[in-house]
Amino acid sequence: MKTWTLRFRAKDKINFEEVRSGLKEYETRAGTVKYRPIEIGDELIFVCDGDTFSKTVTEKYAWPDIDTMVKEIPFNKINPSVSSIEELKKVYASYSGYEEKIKEFGLLGFKLK
Repeated sequence: MKTWTLRFRAKDKINFEEVRSGLKEYETRAGTVKYRPIEIGDELIFVCDGDTFSKTVTEKYAWPDIDTMVKEIPFNKINPSVSSIEELKKVYASYSGYEEKIKEFGLLGFKLK
């Protein structure tokens, strides 16, 4: 088992709190080299604006794109703040360089406990 640190921007504090409360059951990241080694059983330490907590990875997923991801996982378990798949795509697009990263590396998803 390894421990990984995942950071949230201060402006994304609501997502950080949704992970903490369990409302957001899945954390997703572009499938870059940085996140590929994360495995089931690993501990994720979430950090946002000086606040931290940890969760354990219970399932790991890899998808080529957002459309494939939302066929397997309901979008509101990935981001409870959005009300549609289109809105979810806009959130991903709001992260600098993320659309290109998803095209190149796909998405990784981690079910948390």
